[in-house]
Formats: sequence, C-alpha cells, structure tokens
Amino acid sequence: MKSPNILILFTDMQRADTIESWGNPIIKTPNLNNLVKEGTSFLKCYTPSPVCVSARCSLHYGLYPSKTGCYDNGPMKTDEEDSYVQQLNKAGYYTHSIGKCHFTPNPYELRGFHTREIQEEISKDPKRDDYLSDLFKFGYSHITDPHGVRGEMYYIPQVSQMPAELHPTNWVGEKSTDFIKRMEMKNNSWLLFSSFIHPHPPFALPAPWHKIYRSPDMPLPNVPQNTDTLLTSINKRQNRYKYRDQGLDNNLIKLIKAYYYGCISYVDFQIGKIIKTLKITNQLENTVIIFTSDHGEHLGDYNSFGKRSMHSTSSRIPLIVSFPGVFPKNVKITNPTSLIDIAKTCLALGGIKGYDNLYEGENLLEIAKGNSERKYVFSQWNKGGYAQYMCVSKSGLYFYSAEDDKEFYFNHLVDPNETENRAYLIGENQRIVKGMREQL
Repeated sequence: MKSPNILILFTDMQRADTIESWGNPIIKTPNLNNLVKEGTSFLKCYTPSPVCVSARCSLHYGLYPSKTGCYDNGPMKTDEEDSYVQQLNKAGYYTHSIGKCHFTPNPYELRGFHTREIQEEISKDPKRDDYLSDLFKFGYSHITDPHGVRGEMYYIPQVSQMPAELHPTNWVGEKSTDFIKRMEMKNNSWLLFSSFIHPHPPFALPAPWHKIYRSPDMPLPNVPQNTDTLLTSINKRQNRYKYRDQGLDNNLIKLIKAYYYGCISYVDFQIGKIIKTLKITNQLENTVIIFTSDHGEHLGDYNSFGKRSMHSTSSRIPLIVSFPGVFPKNVKITNPTSLIDIAKTCLALGGIKGYDNLYEGENLLEIAKGNSERKYVFSQWNKGGYAQYMCVSKSGLYFYSAEDDKEFYFNHLVDPNETENRAYLIGENQRIVKGMREQL
C-alpha cells in the first residue's frame, strides 16, 4: 500500500474556541465536528508566533522563530530546499498548495511545492494570482477589493461584492475538490495544502451566508474589570491602526462576531465538500486530514482586536488530526502542541526518516499515544525591545512583554479565561513563574 496522502486544511486567524464540538454552543461546524469525532483533538495547540508570516514560516520549516529568523510579517528565511514539503517531494509525494501561503518577500514562489494555485489577499496581479485571473474571466475585473475593503473598513462586517460561487473561500473549496479528483488514478501519494483566508478580516461573507448568525444572538466579549492590567502595548497600538480605538459599540462588536462565525461556518461548508470528494474517489481511508490555523483573533476580548499578543485568544489555535486506524478516534489531548509539530508528523506518517536534526517539534502521533515527555511549547512575536515571548504548559501560560517590561502568568486550571495575571502573586505562583521563565 502506498504512503498515505496528506491533506492540510488551514485557516487564517481562527481562535481555538470556534468549534461546536469543542464546547462552543453557538457556532455551527458540522464537518469539523465530524473530524473531531473521527480524529484526535489537540486542545492546547499554540502558534509559534501570533502573526501570519512568522507562524507560517515556522510551520513550513518546522522550526521556532529563533531558528527561522522570522518573527513578524517580514521576510521569511531563504528557502534552501529544507522544508518538510521538500522532504515529501524527495520521497515521491506530489505536493500542491491552493490558496494563501503568504510567502515573503516573493508571494508567488514555490518553496518546495511542485505546483501552486495562488490566492493571496493583497495581490493585484491577475497574471500571477490564479484567483484574480478566474475572477477577471467572469467579468469582475472592476472589483478592487475581492477579499473585502480594508483600511478604515477592516473591522466593519461586509457583504461580499461577488456571488458565493466566485467568493475566495468557495474558490479554495472547488479547486481542492478538483485536485483530489485529478489525483484519484495517480500512483503518487500527495500532499495538499488547502489554505483559506477567512476568517481573517475583513469579514466579507457572500449572500446569503451573511445572515447565518444574527448579532443579537452573539455573546459579548470577555472583558474583565481589570482589563487594563492585562493589556500590552501592542494591544493598544493594534486597536489604533485597526480603527478600533475610538470607543466601543456593543452592537457592532456582536455583529463582528456574527460575521466572524459566519466566515468559519462557510469554511466548514467547503471542508464538507472536500471530504465528500475524498469519499467518492475512494481516497478517504488512505488520507491523513490535519485541520489547524496560523493564530487567533482577540475579537473584542480585553477590548482588543487583532493578534500579536500572547493571550490565548490570539495564540491558541485549533488542531485536529484524523486518520482512523492510526490516530485515536474522538480523543481530546491536553498536552501542549505547536504548528512546528506538523513537519515531523507528516514525515513520520509518510515513512520518511533521517530528518530528526532538521526540525524541532514532535510527532503528534507519539503525543497522542502518551509517548511524549515534553512539558512546554514556546512562541515569539517580534524581537528586541518590542518582543513578546511565551511558554505554555498543560496547566498554564506565561509570557514576557519586553516593551512593557512585564510578566504575565495565567493558571488555566482555575482561570481558563485568563482574567487574572498571577505573575506577581506570592507563594506557589512564584515557583511556577520562575520555572517557566527559566524554560523560556
């Protein structure tokens, strides 16, 4: 039997508490629920960097930002044919990506993939961006903001200027099903990286998906009375440049959450189509499905929007692996995990050896089996005087904000919503903080 196919379903800016069967009573994610039922959920997965480019760089090369040198939305490390994708190529896999890769400084390069079907959110070149090319062919060349209007409108929910069949989320879904159909009769095992831009803002849903959730039904964000003591400088700066610093409007915040949830449910709908295609082409049983995201979104919690700080709203992400017969079914793991674990996991599942010194992280299958002794995962945003550094354990989260010269520690056993900073409390907290600080 050939090595298993690998399907990575990737979203942008999806926080971990947005899966129905993970405990969210409002959002509807039937296809993710089924992955949870059929697979292993890693409930404490954290991004190696809470911002797009550096998180994706760490995923692609299986290394923390301290090794890639990419800490923010700046240039990635030079590709030296050292990504996990390249290792799969060498082993005979056909590797393909659809949607957003966010490679920098050149968004159109391959970085190990044999082929790409490109959809980048800020691209203006229909000759190089395949989604724009298709959009223009259907007579929509007049659209200046196919992914939603940014700038002052960045956090203003919008109805897409295109019908659902031409929406960028649907495009990734359709292209993914087309690829799976093409690979049905091929001898190669394959890796498909299907990457959706949503729920990243602007929240521009196609009709009628913009009405799947209504703002009066949305809960208000988590804003503790002591919120100001829980913020870092980057939280305040982000609010300013995202036009969210001139007062709060609870009705607007609820509408933002309704559209954000709608974006996730629309991605879930595409995931259903993709998995159905695996079934009808008889490829499902030999395909590993990994679902995850690059980082989270504050979504009004702490009166904040965006990402970049290390609060779990920004740094904790969903991670589900489904491969019945190999990964345990309907099991939830609370050991800390990271995007950097995906590289070793894919190579191990593909039977590829000799890479242990190339990548950090661990094989998620060994973690699921209880064979891991790892206690912590780490994260970094920016460097020098602006940096934030994080250490996460099974029971809590510690981070240091250099710009504020301030430590934060949240005990998840008694405070899962991170409402009290215990970094400066005396007693047992000091022993824990000292240990995590030293690990970091």
